[in-house]
Amino acid sequence: MILILYLSAAVVAIAIFYLVVSVSKTLRSVQQTLTSVAGTLDGLEKQMTGITTETTALLHKTNLLAEDIQRKSEALNTVVDSVKGVGDSIHDLNKSLKNVSTSVSQKVEENKETVAQVVQWSNVAMDVWERLKARRKPVQQSTVDSTATQLAKPSQKRSRSYS
Repeated sequence: MILILYLSAAVVAIAIFYLVVSVSKTLRSVQQTLTSVAGTLDGLEKQMTGITTETTALLHKTNLLAEDIQRKSEALNTVVDSVKGVGDSIHDLNKSLKNVSTSVSQKVEENKETVAQVVQWSNVAMDVWERLKARRKPVQQSTVDSTATQLAKPSQKRSRSYS
């Protein structure tokens, strides 16, 4: 029985030894896995830091662009208002021109006979003027010729004295 007891103690010792060796291998494997996980987490932390930095820079640029777009939008609103004002002015000018055109057309229609008479009298006056010019022309031509002859003679004397 003692032998069984020793044998049992030896089997228990071998089982405990095997258990310790197995637990030791498992712990080493867990340690390697945890070391790998720690390395991965360090890399992930560095990547997150880089992503955070890039995100902050991108957010800053986005804010600057939003402010720039806001300023340009306000400036564009001013331009649009100005163009609208020009459009309104042109519309008013067109309306005024239409009113003036209508008014002139009405006045011309009302004074059609008067205008026709003025044109007829103008034609008569021009005809009379042409006839008077035709009568005066022969008299004036002879006067102009004699004046030109008299003026030419003294200028010839002057040119000789300066020579």
